[in-house]
Amino acid sequence: MGAMSPWHWAIVALVVIILFGSKKLPDAARGLGRSLRIFKSEVKEMQNEGNTTPNAATQPPAAPTGQLPSPTVDVTVVETPQSHTEPKSA
Repeated sequence: MGAMSPWHWAIVALVVIILFGSKKLPDAARGLGRSLRIFKSEVKEMQNEGNTTPNAATQPPAAPTGQLPSPTVDVTVVETPQSHTEPKSA
């Protein structure tokens, strides 16, 4: 009764897929991966804080690898045509 058998893991995986849907799982995995990368780089930075040398203190920290560049935003103003109704003459 200790460890879970492969059938148990298969049932757990099936329940997770049913609950969250197959479209949200890749997004969740991507978000988890990004969070782990950020956490890992922060831990390295904290470890290197105590071991700083004069050269290392003047250099900017390296950007984390694997992150996507921020998207450019195209700002276009589009005016909607306004319908003008003229008053009817009596």
